[in-house]
Amino acid sequence: MKKYFKKDEWNIVEEGFHPDENRIYESVMSLGNGHMGIRGNFEERFTGDGLQGTYIAGVYYPDKTKVGWWKNGYPEYFAKVLNAANFIGIDLIIDDEVIDLAKTKVKSFKRILNMKNGYLKRKFTITTSSNKEFNVEVVRFLSIVDTELAAISYKITPINCNASITFTPYLDGDICNEDSNYNEKFWLELQKNVEKYNANLTMKTKKLNFIASTSMKWCIHEENIPINSSISVLENEKFVGNKISVSAEENKSITLYKYISVTTNRDYDDEDIVNKANERVKYAYEKGFESLFKEHASAWETRWNNNDIVIKGDVEAQQGIRFNIFHLYQTYNGMDSRLNIGPKGFTGEKYGGSTYWDTEAYCLPFYLSTANHQIAKNLLIYRYNHLEKAKENAQKLGLKGALYPMVTMNGEECHNEWEITFEEIHRNAAISYAIYNYVKYTGDKKYLADYGFEVLTEISRFWASRVTFNPYKNKYMILGVTGPNEYENNVNNNWYTNTMASWNLEYTFDVIFYLQKEHPTRFYELTDKLNLSDPEMCKWKDIIDKMYYPHIDSLDVFEQQDGYMDKEQLSVKDLSETDLPLNQNWSWDKILRSCFIKQADVLQGLFFLNDRFDLETKKRNFDFYEPKTVHESSLSPCLYSIIASEIGYIDKAYELYLRTSRLDLDNYNNDTEDGLHITSMAGTWMSIVYGFGGMRIKDDMLSLNPCIPNVWSKYSFRINFRGHLIKVSVENNIVAIEQQNGSEFNVNIYGENYTIPSKGEITVYKR
Repeated sequence: MKKYFKKDEWNIVEEGFHPDENRIYESVMSLGNGHMGIRGNFEERFTGDGLQGTYIAGVYYPDKTKVGWWKNGYPEYFAKVLNAANFIGIDLIIDDEVIDLAKTKVKSFKRILNMKNGYLKRKFTITTSSNKEFNVEVVRFLSIVDTELAAISYKITPINCNASITFTPYLDGDICNEDSNYNEKFWLELQKNVEKYNANLTMKTKKLNFIASTSMKWCIHEENIPINSSISVLENEKFVGNKISVSAEENKSITLYKYISVTTNRDYDDEDIVNKANERVKYAYEKGFESLFKEHASAWETRWNNNDIVIKGDVEAQQGIRFNIFHLYQTYNGMDSRLNIGPKGFTGEKYGGSTYWDTEAYCLPFYLSTANHQIAKNLLIYRYNHLEKAKENAQKLGLKGALYPMVTMNGEECHNEWEITFEEIHRNAAISYAIYNYVKYTGDKKYLADYGFEVLTEISRFWASRVTFNPYKNKYMILGVTGPNEYENNVNNNWYTNTMASWNLEYTFDVIFYLQKEHPTRFYELTDKLNLSDPEMCKWKDIIDKMYYPHIDSLDVFEQQDGYMDKEQLSVKDLSETDLPLNQNWSWDKILRSCFIKQADVLQGLFFLNDRFDLETKKRNFDFYEPKTVHESSLSPCLYSIIASEIGYIDKAYELYLRTSRLDLDNYNNDTEDGLHITSMAGTWMSIVYGFGGMRIKDDMLSLNPCIPNVWSKYSFRINFRGHLIKVSVENNIVAIEQQNGSEFNVNIYGENYTIPSKGEITVYKR
C-alpha cells in the first residue's frame, strides 16, 4: 500500500509536490473550527486538478432530486452542503509572471498539517521563467476561540535576486458545487464593498435565503516592519480584492497578513450580518496574527491535555488516532444544537454533508467521553427537535409513528437512493439506542421525562406499523429492508433490524416502568399528549414475544437475513486484488448476488447489545462474517476491531485498528480525494477505548477490561465519566487509573471493584 505521508506523531507531512494526487492531499489537510472549514487548497493560483472547498456549518441548498422516474414518497431534494465564497485566495505575480503552481517550477515542497496547534503550513521554493528563485512559507488557521475568524501569513523571500512582487488578496463568491445536479450555481450576490486594505462580499443562497458575509483586512511587512505599497482596488461580479505591489530585495522577506471573518444569518439578523463581519475582521486585524494564533494554539493544547490518546512504540498508530481526534474536534464543537455531524464534515461535498445515523451509532460515544455531557445531549436534542418531521416522513410512506430520515438537514428526508431512503430503516433504532446510551453513561434519567420518552414512543409506533405478522409461522417479520450491509438490498428479516426493533420496544417499556414509578405526573401528562393506549402497548408486547430472528442452525450463528446462505459462500481471500474495492470494480448486480459484506451488520448488533451475548456467540459470528467482509464502508473496521479485542483476537484487532485509523491517510478505499470519513473517526476512537481499553458501563459502574497489541509498549487514554476525568494507562499486564478531576468513586477493572481516590491513582495487575 502506498504511503502518502511521513510518519510523525503530531504532524501530517506531504514531502514533495504531487499535483496529480492533489485532491487526496487537499482532503487530508483540511481545517475547520465547528463554524466553518476549508480544504487544503492553495492560496496561489492552481489550474491543475483540485476541489476548491469552503464550507459553513448549517448552510445548505435543497438541490432538486434528479431521477429517471418518480415514486410516491420520494424526497423532493437532495441537501447539498454549500461550497461558499473562497476567502483564502492570494494571487501572486513576480515581475510580470503570474505564479500558477500547476505551471510554475516548484521544488522543495512541503505541506504540513500541525495537529498539536491546529494550523496548516506550506514551505516551498519556486523558480520563475527568468530563473529567479523564491522561498515561500504560508501559515493559516481557523480560530477555535473566535470561530468566525481565520488568518493567513504569506511570506516570500527572494533568494538570488531583487524583484517586483504583486499580491492580490481577494474574496471570490463565483463558486459552484461540484456535485450540483444541474450545474447550477447556488449563490447570488447580495452586496459587496471594497476599499484599500479591506473588503466585504455578502452572498445569498437561492431558495432558502441563507446569507453569508465574508470580510477581509490585510497588512504587509518587510522583515517584520510595516511597509508602504502601491494599492489598487478590484471589483467584479461576486469578486472583490486589492492588488498590492512592492519591491523585494534579495534575502529580505515580504509577509502579507490576511484576516478573514465569516458571519451568517443563522446567528445574526439579516440587517446586522455585514456589520458583524466587518467588526469581527477589524478585531482580528487589531489583535494581530501572533496574538490570535497564540490563543488558538493554547485552546488546542487544552483539548489535547484532556483528550489525547498516547501510544508508545508505534508511530503510525499514534499518528492515526491523533489525526482522527483532530478532525472530529475541527468538525463539531457541540455548542449549537441546530448542528450535527456530516460524514465528510468540512472536507468535501460527497453525501451532501448532512446528518446520517452515523452520529448516533458512532459519534455520540466519543462526545460522551471526551466533552461536557451537554454536548452529547445537544446531539439528542437535535433529533428531538426533528420529531414532527420524522412523523411526517413515516406518514408519507403510509406508516405510523416516526421514521427518522436517512439523510437530513432540517428533519426532512433528502436522500436520493430508493434502497437506502426507504429500506434502511434500522437508522431509527440507532436513535433509540443513542438515548439509551446517553442515559446509561451519564445517569441523566431526567432526559427520558423531558425529551426521550416521546421519541421512543413514536419510533416504537413505527416498528409496530412496519412489521408483518405471518400467521403460518406465528411470527412478526420485517420485510423489504436494507440492513447496515448496503451490499444487500430489499431483503427480508435482516437479523440486525429485527433484533434492534424488538429491543427498541423492550427499552420503551423499561422507560414506561421507570416514569410510572419516578415521574408519575409527567408520565400521565405524556401518555395523554401521545394518546398512548393499553391495546397499543399490548401489540408491542406481542411483537417482542413473537419477533422472528433468522438463524443458521448448523453453524449456530445469526443469519444476516433470510436467504443469505443461498448465496455462494466465499471469503475475501478468494478475491483477486483487481476485484477490490468491489464498489469500484464490480457491477451492482454482481455485488448484490455475492455473499460479500460491505460493513458490520450482525456484528453491529453484537456491539450494541453487547451484554446479551456471551463470548462464544461473538466468536462464532465473528469467525463466520469477518472473512466475508470487504470493509468498504468506513464504519466497518472499527466495529470488527472492537469485537476482535473482546474475544481475544488481539492481532486481528490491531490490523483492523490500523485500517480504521489510517483509512484516509493511506487511502484504503481509494476515495480520500472525495473528503475524509469524519463519522468513522469516532469509531476509531472507540476501537481503542471500547476495544483495547474494554470500556463498558455495567451495573451503573464504569468497567474496564484492557488489553494491548504486541507492537505497543504502552498506551493511555482519558475519559470523562459523570464528572470524573480519569486517565487510563496500559502496559503488558499492568493498568494504572489516575483520577485527574472528581471525587472518590468506584470502577470495575478485570471484573473486580476498586475505589479511585480524588486526585489519586491505583495500579491493577492482570491475573
